[in-house]
Amino acid sequence: MHMLLPHARTKSQLLSSTIQKSIKMNIGALVPLFAFSFLSCVHAQDSTTLVPAIITFGDSAVDVGNNDYLPTIFKANYPPYGRDFANHQPTGRFCNGKLATDITGKASNLLLLRLNADTLGFKTYAPAYLSPQASGKNLLIGANFASAASGYDENAAILNHAIPLSQQLSYFREYQGKLAKVAGSKKAAAIIKDSLYVLSAGSSDFVQNYYVNPWINKVYTPDQYSSFLVGVFSGFVKDLYGLGARKLGVTSLPPLGCLPAARTLFGFHENGCVSRINSDAQAFNKKISSAAANLQKQLPGLKIAVFDIYKPLYDLVQSPSKFGFVEANRGCCGTGTVETTSLLCNPKSPGTCSNATQYVFWDSVHPSQAANQVLADALILEGISLIT
Repeated sequence: MHMLLPHARTKSQLLSSTIQKSIKMNIGALVPLFAFSFLSCVHAQDSTTLVPAIITFGDSAVDVGNNDYLPTIFKANYPPYGRDFANHQPTGRFCNGKLATDITGKASNLLLLRLNADTLGFKTYAPAYLSPQASGKNLLIGANFASAASGYDENAAILNHAIPLSQQLSYFREYQGKLAKVAGSKKAAAIIKDSLYVLSAGSSDFVQNYYVNPWINKVYTPDQYSSFLVGVFSGFVKDLYGLGARKLGVTSLPPLGCLPAARTLFGFHENGCVSRINSDAQAFNKKISSAAANLQKQLPGLKIAVFDIYKPLYDLVQSPSKFGFVEANRGCCGTGTVETTSLLCNPKSPGTCSNATQYVFWDSVHPSQAANQVLADALILEGISLIT
């Protein structure tokens, strides 16, 4: 396990200082900090937690292994994926180590320690729903339904042999029935109501579908396609709300034009990030933020926080040395320009770097564990609004 880079430590210290100041202004801020600690690691003891479980939907940014059990090429259950994880084994995560949501719990826990707050004793991660671990008492801490290459566009997810969001919701209904058998109907209902829900989608819809599919990009403008995706998002949230969810965190799109794969495939002779693709991502983010605000007004008791991952990742790419990184133009795995999935990022990929902590990206699409650490720091404060 790698130690935090000097610049990342400074950033965490500054973030801790910011939180301390906000707590002096509003002591109630301590409560959401405890709750947001559960974004990835939830201790299964009701007496010590304010959020009983974490329920996750979406794509490869939060998939912890569901695709391992699907007939799809979009898997990460082989080396070098997972080489820097706790057991140095692939886990199904599209990263050399931990995802941002894995780190958030521990990062917030460290901040709480600095504030002399009680620790929460995190023990484990909510399991991938298709894995054997998603059974019995493990269900009490939630479940992860995310599937790499999935997204808001149902047809694209099906084409990629991923789990569409509609099927992820069906699995969630199934999960509720299993949870009731384990915990009893009354306790299960309380868990569903008080849990924290996370949704990450949209990147695959653009990078793996819209920009490469002439049947779509020749018919719909990026703005029109964004509106379609946001419409699906709104429907999904309403369905999730109908099933009992009340606290939802949804990620924005990252700067898609800065992904090494996007630079390789769509950058042509443009230096740096692909500006038109980043503009599309920013336009989408405005639409989804507006939709989230409207949904919160429409649905009584619903709280939605849109986690901005665009700016922190863009800042990393534009000024990597400021955060202790050396390389932001390509990923660590292979050449770092097109590699992702088993087709190109695998044990035989030539050129894979020896020290991923120097790289913003692990493969040509996904951030490294070191970059996820910086993203996790940015997520902590944004989750406060879900509980207050």
